[in-house]
Amino acid sequence: MSMHGTFASKGGFSKHRNVLSRAERIERLKADGRWSAENGSIFNLPKVRNIKMT
Repeated sequence: MSMHGTFASKGGFSKHRNVLSRAERIERLKADGRWSAENGSIFNLPKVRNIKMT
């Protein structure tokens, strides 16, 4: 029995999302050097833009 086309996607979970999880936001802030674990709080994180790459 085959799967219906609406359930299967070729890219899996690689769909573009505007909202990032807290862990993803912290990773982005660390990469940009805008967050450190010593004095950083997981609350009130600054906004992080998520630009769709085409």
